Amino acid sequence: MKVSDFDYTLPEERIACYPPEERGSTRLVVLDRATQSITHSAYAALHEWLRPGDLLVLNNSKVIRARLIARKPTGARIELMLLEKHEGEQNLALYRGRLRVGDRLLAHGVELTVEALPSDGVARFGCATARLTELFEAHGSVPIPPYLKRDAEELDRERYQTIFAELPGSVAAPTASLNLTDELLDKVRAKGVEIAHVTLHVGLGTFLPIRSESFEEHIMHREFYNIPEASARKIGKTKATGGRVVAVGTTVTRALEHAAPRLLGSEFTQEVSGEADIFIYPGYTFRIIDALLTNFHAPRSTVLMLTAAFAGTELLKQAYHEALDNGYRFLSYGDSMFIA
Repeated sequence: MKVSDFDYTLPEERIACYPPEERGSTRLVVLDRATQSITHSAYAALHEWLRPGDLLVLNNSKVIRARLIARKPTGARIELMLLEKHEGEQNLALYRGRLRVGDRLLAHGVELTVEALPSDGVARFGCATARLTELFEAHGSVPIPPYLKRDAEELDRERYQTIFAELPGSVAAPTASLNLTDELLDKVRAKGVEIAHVTLHVGLGTFLPIRSESFEEHIMHREFYNIPEASARKIGKTKATGGRVVAVGTTVTRALEHAAPRLLGSEFTQEVSGEADIFIYPGYTFRIIDALLTNFHAPRSTVLMLTAAFAGTELLKQAYHEALDNGYRFLSYGDSMFIA
């Protein structure tokens, strides 16, 4: 199996450039791996596909305003994209333009200093009068995905964020949960399904296609995650009582599967944190999740390969063909699929 096996033609008109008028009004394809069947449903009917005793696991990371324009003393424009939060200070940013160590930039009256250039196109900034994250939050714009081919608008501040976002640090949304509403979550709880939260700060690497043909040659980006003890215990209880651990999104999946050795080793009794660099593609054996809610992903993307690993490549291809034939909307603001 090669990376090119996960290429497909995605017409531009099928990319959802804006969120639906009403949060939660999107469509849902349901894949049953046991029967190899595909059913068309609605996102708002997600609770109907869950069972009493299941556990819905959500990513409570909050998207920060990560795009900012700064200028050199010469007036030269430098576009900055703050990178996702890891364990230390959030002070790394991608930049467009030319920078050297020691350069000073001005953004909205605040002076930034280039302290280091740790890798190509990435700078570490110092800021004497404010935290870098505070500057971005006050004056930055929402980092909507580049494939939307538009500037962020006022509606993106609300809609490119989950209703339960709590801990700032992501530069991309956990999009599978963008359509969850309070009403739907109430129905989920009424069904006898518990809810747990984990945190994974989503990085820009989630958008990047794989350039090589070999899975082994791809270097996966790292994303910081934390699974609180209370959530770990809920996962363990669900496993012990025969319920399903339902991951809402590939971000939750990456966190839980990367943490699997420690979760299992502690018998789900301890908090787990780490840097997830796990690359999941067909052939992977899932150890924690039993069902997955996810969006329709871009060609050649790591998240598409993760989904294929869980659903089965042929069933997923069939579902994507049906979705394209039936006018589904793709990518971050689009429709979703539930794989059980």
